[in-house]
Amino acid sequence: MGIFSLITGKAGASGFGSASTAEQVTDGVDASHLTVVITVFALRGAHVIIAARNTEAASEARRIIVENNPAARIDVLKLDLSSLKSVRAFADQFNSMKLPLNILINNAGLMLCPFQLSKDGVEMQFATNHLGHFLLTNLLLDNMKATAQSTGIEGRIVNLSSYAHHFTYPKGIEFDKINDEKKYSDTLAYGQSKLANILHAKELSRRLKEEGANITVNSVHPGMIMTNLMRHSYVRLKLIQVATYLLWKNVPQGAATTCYVGVNPQLRGVTGKYFADCNVATTSKLAKCDELAKQLWDFSEELIKSAQ
Repeated sequence: MGIFSLITGKAGASGFGSASTAEQVTDGVDASHLTVVITVFALRGAHVIIAARNTEAASEARRIIVENNPAARIDVLKLDLSSLKSVRAFADQFNSMKLPLNILINNAGLMLCPFQLSKDGVEMQFATNHLGHFLLTNLLLDNMKATAQSTGIEGRIVNLSSYAHHFTYPKGIEFDKINDEKKYSDTLAYGQSKLANILHAKELSRRLKEEGANITVNSVHPGMIMTNLMRHSYVRLKLIQVATYLLWKNVPQGAATTCYVGVNPQLRGVTGKYFADCNVATTSKLAKCDELAKQLWDFSEELIKSAQ
């Protein structure tokens, strides 16, 4: 999708474009038989699990949704993606609820923060945006496989990445210097974590296809949206927003690609792809690298083991 399509909202091959909203891309979708970890999904009847670090804010979101849609089924569970202990606790709590799991949306994030290490000793953007999601997905995967097998309904995993994956360190992932403060750039570290989201989806998709699991894994660029994610760089990004105001989306438009990839029947069987504006999009050369994806997978497993 080019700049003209982005500005005008012209639809692509999917029938949707940058101006499409979450409600439009899920129109006609009956999700009443689905359980989703992530809230437009509630509008379509899905049982939604909101996994949130700030449970007070999430509970308020739940209240508003239920107020507008009394039939909505929503639970709020505590999850801090920067803490592997919290990820394990969430997975244990969710699995103890004995719920099926059809859709997993890996959408939590941290953006352009000053250098800091997580509780597990990992650079914070990489820890929150990639490593926490990597562990969470692995811990919930057996449930997803079992759900897909018992119901015959395709499971879907969606990683929220960003166009920022183009702007990372020269090697893509700085495996040997992931925690090097002297090497740290808040912009490049963010791009590194978003590249990791695509590579994670790519390698997981390959593994699931190889074993014949009825689960697809894709990554998305939701678009440029001014949210709390940008709290560490608000002034800088406000200036960018003024200069590029025609390219920014409102929240319903920003949620559209995630919802499209998560539930739209057009994408049945589509896996290992990267989407923007509800259409398959082009990634960077590094994001296409199978070897880098495998290397990241092994590196992530080692990081998690060393943090135990």
